[in-house]
Amino acid sequence: MGKGKNTAGIIAGLLAGAAVGVVLGMLYAPEEGKETRKKLKAKANDLKDQALDEYDKVSEKVKSEYGNLSDKAKENLDKVVSSIKESYEKYKHTAANKASEVVKEVETELDALK
Repeated sequence: MGKGKNTAGIIAGLLAGAAVGVVLGMLYAPEEGKETRKKLKAKANDLKDQALDEYDKVSEKVKSEYGNLSDKAKENLDKVVSSIKESYEKYKHTAANKASEVVKEVETELDALK
């Protein structure tokens, strides 16, 4: 996720720098005020559209990565649950076998005492 934040920050910085450059260039250009304002508005709209496009791209990438991570987490959780169940079954069988052995030994000892 840190990578996505860095990318978004870089994109925002580049867009802000471009906007400042365009505004300064237009303000110092020898044109009529009305024409300059018209160009500034058009450039602002272009920059807004570019920012929205970049936002959409980053947003889709984040959603995709979230989906991938979510799938991997579920897969790993399933593996852990399966491993725990297998270990429990092995332990249960081992404990049952040991209990049977102890019962037999106790019965043998009791028979020997009769």
